[in-house]
Amino acid sequence: MHLSFLVGAAAALVGGTMSEKKSDKPYGSWESPITSKAITAGSVGLGGLKVVIDDDGKEDKVFWTEMRPQEGGRYVLCQYDESSDNKKKDISPPDSNVRTRVHEYGGGAVTFGADNLLFFSEFTTQQLHKLTVTTKDTCSSSTSSEPMTPTGYRFADGVYDATRKTIFSVREDHSNNPAPKDVVNEIVAIDTTTTTTTASKDSSNTVTVVVATGNDFFAAPRLSTTDATQKLAYITWNHPNMPWDATQLKVVTLSSASRHIVMDGMAHTDSHTVIAGVDGDTSVLQPLWHPHTGDLFYISDESGFYNIYKATMPQDFSTTPPASVNVLPMEFDFGGAAPGWSLGQQGFTFLQDGRLVATYTKQGISILVVANVAEPGPATQIQEFSAEDSTLPRQFGGVVAGSGTALYFLGGSPSTPTCLYKWDLSDAQQQQPPVLLASSSSLQFPSSVISTPQQITFATTLGNAYGYYYPPTNGNYTCTTESAPPLLVKAHGGPTACASTTFNAGIQYWTSRGFAVLDVDYGGSTGYGREYRRRLRKSWGIVDIDDVCAGAKHLVEQQLADKERLCIDGGSAGGYTTLGALAFRNDVFKAGCSLYGVGDLTALAGDTHKFESRYLDGLVGPYPQDEAIYKQRSPIESVDTLSCPILLLQGMEDKIVPPNQAETMHQALLQKGIPTCLKMYEGEQHGFRKAENIQDALDSELAFYGKVFGFDVPGGIDLKIDNM
Repeated sequence: MHLSFLVGAAAALVGGTMSEKKSDKPYGSWESPITSKAITAGSVGLGGLKVVIDDDGKEDKVFWTEMRPQEGGRYVLCQYDESSDNKKKDISPPDSNVRTRVHEYGGGAVTFGADNLLFFSEFTTQQLHKLTVTTKDTCSSSTSSEPMTPTGYRFADGVYDATRKTIFSVREDHSNNPAPKDVVNEIVAIDTTTTTTTASKDSSNTVTVVVATGNDFFAAPRLSTTDATQKLAYITWNHPNMPWDATQLKVVTLSSASRHIVMDGMAHTDSHTVIAGVDGDTSVLQPLWHPHTGDLFYISDESGFYNIYKATMPQDFSTTPPASVNVLPMEFDFGGAAPGWSLGQQGFTFLQDGRLVATYTKQGISILVVANVAEPGPATQIQEFSAEDSTLPRQFGGVVAGSGTALYFLGGSPSTPTCLYKWDLSDAQQQQPPVLLASSSSLQFPSSVISTPQQITFATTLGNAYGYYYPPTNGNYTCTTESAPPLLVKAHGGPTACASTTFNAGIQYWTSRGFAVLDVDYGGSTGYGREYRRRLRKSWGIVDIDDVCAGAKHLVEQQLADKERLCIDGGSAGGYTTLGALAFRNDVFKAGCSLYGVGDLTALAGDTHKFESRYLDGLVGPYPQDEAIYKQRSPIESVDTLSCPILLLQGMEDKIVPPNQAETMHQALLQKGIPTCLKMYEGEQHGFRKAENIQDALDSELAFYGKVFGFDVPGGIDLKIDNM
C-alpha cells in the first residue's frame, strides 16, 4: 500500500521574487502560481538511475527513467546527452512504456547488457524486450524493440551475465491465470540470444532456467565478478513477512558449464547457503559484491538500525559460515527511503577504487558517507558530507558510481525539485558543487511562495513521534482577520514508509494558498530505526491514528493551526489512517480526503495481490482468526461515528486497493447523510499518473475544503458534494 502519487515527487524550480505589497485575505483563499496544471505541465518523475562505464573505464553513459504525466503516465528510458538542446535523448521506442508490475509496485524494469544491448519490461504485455542502443541518435518512430519472452510472465531487477549472455532476473509467473495471491515468484536465467517465437514454443526449459525457487518471494539477484567460481546472491522471504520484517540473504554457486546455470537439483532455495537472516527476525536487503575484494555487502537491521555489513566469503562457504561485520555502525538507517517496496533499490555503491559510498538521513538531511572498506573490520578513513556544510542537496534518492571518482545521484531540497547530479569526489574537499544533469521540472516559482519545512517532535501514546511542519507562505498575502490557519495533516502511504523534505509541489500547492501542512512520520515509519518501525506491529489503526491526531493537537496548542479547521488526507495506507482518524477520533478533524484508501480491512485481506496478501498479519493479526479485530478497526464498520465531510478519490484499475473499497464507503456515507463525494478515474491504478487526473484530484480536494470551511477558492472548480 505504498503511496505512488506524482505530486509527491514532481516539483518546480524556485527563483525570482513577488511583490512586497501584501493583500489581506482569509487563509485558504490566496491565489497561487502553483496550480495543478503548472505542476503537471513541466514536471516528470525521475528514477531508475543507472550508469554504464565503457570498456576502457573512462567514459560514463548515464541513464534514467522518466514518468511523464503529459503522456498518460508513460515511463520513458532516457540517456544524458550533452550535445542535445535539452541534454537528454529518449532511448526506449516512442510506443513503449518501460515499467514492470512484479509485486505490482515494480522497479528494476531495465537491465543493461553488453555491446549496446539493453532489456526492458514493456508495461502493456509485461514481456521482456531487447533493444540495441544507438550511440548517436535519439529514438525515432522507426525505432523498435524485440520481445524475447512469452506473455504471461513479469520480470524485474535483472543483472546481465556477459559470459553466458544471460539475464538473472526476478520472474513472476501469471501464465496459467492464477488467482493474484497464487502467482509463483522465482529467480530465473534468461538466454538473451533467443526470441519470443522460440521461447513460446520451447518447453524443454533451455531458454529460461529456474535458478532459485521454493519461497514466496525473491529479490535482488547479484552476480560476483572477482572469482573463477561465480556466485549469485539474492534476497528471499516467505509469508507472512514483508521485506522489512524478516528476510534471508542467500548465495548459490553457479555451474561452470555455460548452458547449465545451476547444478542439477540445486535450484530449490533450501539448498543454497544462508549468509544473513538466520534468526528469522532480521530484515536483510540490497546485497552487492565488492568489485575488488569479492566480499559480499548488504544492509541489515540486526543492530536496531539499517546498517551496512560485510561478509567475507571463505573458499567453501557452504560448510564454513562467512564472517560478517558492521562496517558503518550508526544509530541511523541506510538504504534509502522506504526500502523494500520497489525492486532494484540500491542505497550504496562502490567507486572504481573500491571505496564505499552510502547515505543516511538525520533530521531530514541526508549525509553522504565515503569510506574505505577494503581492510578487515569496520570501515576506515570515513568522510561525511551534507547540505549543511557543502553544496549537496538536502535529501538523496540513491547513489551510483561512475568512472574514476565520479558519483551520480538523485537529490533535492525543500526549495528545489528532484534532480540528477554528477559530483566528482576528488573535488569534494574544494567544495566544488555537483553538476546538474537533469531535473524533474522545467518550471520556476517565486521563492516567496515556497514554504520551508521544520522537523517537529511531539508527544504521543508510545513516546515521541515526528513530522515536518510547513507554515502557510505567500509573499503576496497576509491574514490579520484569523488567529491561525487551517491545517492539512498528511498521512503517508505504506504504512511502512516515510515523509520526504524534497520540494513537493503537492504540499506547496496548499501552503501557497494559506494552509499549514503537517507531514507526519507516525510510528511505523522508516528512517528512525527498527523499534520505531515496529510500533505498528498488531497496532495499525491505533498507533498511526494516535500520532496524526497528536501532531494536529500539538500545532493547535502552539497556535499554529485552527482547531475548527483541521483536515487530513492520505493515499493508500494513508487513506486508511485518514478514514480511521475520522471514524474513531471524530473530535479532532473536521474534514478529510482519502485517495485510494482502505475502508474495509476484511475486504482487503481477501482481495489484494500476493505481495501484500499477508501484510495485515503483522499490522493487525492473522485472518480470519482475528476477524473481530479487523472489523473493529475498519472505518466502514464505524460509519455511525463518522460525522464530518469526506472526499473519496479512486483509480478504477487499482489492483492493490480495489475500487470497491471506495464505492462501499461512499454508499455508507450517503446512507448516513454525511456530506461526501466520490470520484473514480479511468485508466488509473494505485496512484494517479495521468496529468488530467492529478490536476483534478488536487483541485477537487481544494474545492471540497473550500465548501466545507466556507472560504472562496479563486478559479476553483465546481464540485458537487452529496448530502450538502
